[in-house]
Amino acid sequence: MKIISAIFGDCSHREQKQHMQYTYSSKLLEEAVEEFATLPGIGRKTALRLVLHLLKQEDKEVEHFGNTILRMKQEIITCKVCHNISDKEVCHICSDPYRDKSTICVVESIRDVMSVENTQQFMGTYHVLGGIISPMDGIGPADLTIESLENKARTGLCKEVILALSTTMEGDTTNFYIYRKLKPYEVIISTLARGVAIGDDLEYADEVTLGRSILNRTSFEETFKNSNHGT
Repeated sequence: MKIISAIFGDCSHREQKQHMQYTYSSKLLEEAVEEFATLPGIGRKTALRLVLHLLKQEDKEVEHFGNTILRMKQEIITCKVCHNISDKEVCHICSDPYRDKSTICVVESIRDVMSVENTQQFMGTYHVLGGIISPMDGIGPADLTIESLENKARTGLCKEVILALSTTMEGDTTNFYIYRKLKPYEVIISTLARGVAIGDDLEYADEVTLGRSILNRTSFEETFKNSNHGT
């Protein structure tokens, strides 16, 4: 008894709690928890709570839940025009006749499209790059959809390109690269007004601030000159 007491007496309350927390009576339950815990922002406690919730549901509900996730993975495609996610070859934004096809908002990711749409201040179309230039992460211009953006400018149908990337060093580098690629064409190149704080990701900007930044967008060339003058 003294030996057992000596062993367990050194364990903190937190360690004992964790030990109990990760003890499963079912291997299937444990595997399900581990899968849920791989999702961003989901720890094992939350994963366990979600799995136990599913266990309480009717079979049909769980089957529908699983089939919905499976269909999403198998059937969602990329819009051939703007590279946003879509259920069809051309997304509902690009196919909307009321959208201004001559104005293109360039964003880093699908989440940024959602952020701009939530402002209800933009009635043009989008172009999703699929990332930003980041040599540290091994991402170069060839890894992004910049070439197809240049093709849009080359057609002459595009009148303005709004660079709505995150105000980070990588975002500014990508902005400048796109600016150099599109400069030979008759396209107005603008950027968001600096209502979005420097260093912020677009998806975390509040809707009012982001909306005003779009409405009060400025010429990229003037912004670039002013930033260089400031340095």
